[in-house]
Amino acid sequence: MKYRKFGKTDLLVSEIGFGAWAIGGNAVVGKIPIGWGPTDDAVSKQAIFTAIDKGINFFDTADFYGLGHSEKLIGETLANNKEAIIATKVGQREGPDSNIIHDNSKGWIIEACEQSLRRLKRDTIDYYQLHVGKLESLQQGECIEAMQLLQQQGKIRYWGHSLFTWKPKPEADYLIARQLGDGFQLVLNAINLIALPTMQAAAKLDYGIIARMPLQFGLLSGNFKPDKIFGSDDHRSGRLTQNIMQQSMDVLRTEMVPLAKQYNTSLAGLALSFVLAFEEVSTVIPGMRTSEQVIKNVTSKVNLSDADKNYIISLADSKWKPILEMIEMRG
Repeated sequence: MKYRKFGKTDLLVSEIGFGAWAIGGNAVVGKIPIGWGPTDDAVSKQAIFTAIDKGINFFDTADFYGLGHSEKLIGETLANNKEAIIATKVGQREGPDSNIIHDNSKGWIIEACEQSLRRLKRDTIDYYQLHVGKLESLQQGECIEAMQLLQQQGKIRYWGHSLFTWKPKPEADYLIARQLGDGFQLVLNAINLIALPTMQAAAKLDYGIIARMPLQFGLLSGNFKPDKIFGSDDHRSGRLTQNIMQQSMDVLRTEMVPLAKQYNTSLAGLALSFVLAFEEVSTVIPGMRTSEQVIKNVTSKVNLSDADKNYIISLADSKWKPILEMIEMRG
């Protein structure tokens, strides 16, 4: 495992981190699935232990993943591990009418942080993130005040923003212009390069960068056939249609499979390697549910040539754009 400095902080993070959304289980808020289907806690915990064994030291979760269950599992497995770097998020919660509320008030962030610390069984959160906090919330200022207060109190070490998938620029620009926060989490993969300019601008000012969704909901792994059916408790059931999966398979077969064979890696390995080919990226966080997934993610990385990296970049417009537009339409 290789490690990269996280921006201007003193955190040295594994270049492949552990994305812990999926281990939160099949939580549903109202009728909206917010997870990836059912999970087995014993399997999830073993995946975390395997990650540690393979050199992963960065674990990214959120209080909304499984409505706290993901944090709870990390707390039960890593509470006594001082080498593990824990990042979590705040700002989304279940409302009284079983609806999803975006709450970036100072009071909620402080209360939610205390709850996260209890679930994580820690005195301090290494990196605390606003969970897609809107520009209006940043301008109003309570969320920034809360983060700064928690930092002063020693409840968190560093803080940043987990940016929106489709419009990452406004919130990042606001924080960058005021030199606030220490990092950004953003979507970056072979299909979706919307955040590339934002990442480059932030990295120039020494912000740490967490790249999420490197496999775009699993599409880039090549594991889905067009007739794949996702359960109603899996958020992908409303996002990945047969048409999206069929067109993705076509691009993978003609463009990505030959490259993966050339590098003697899997499609997932190629996708992860592409993201890590950007020196601005501090860590990439594929979702992991099993020890097998952990091992594959850790061992499949290759060093792409600049020519092949640029070729994959070119595919975003020439091949992936219509598919990305379909995905965006479905949220």
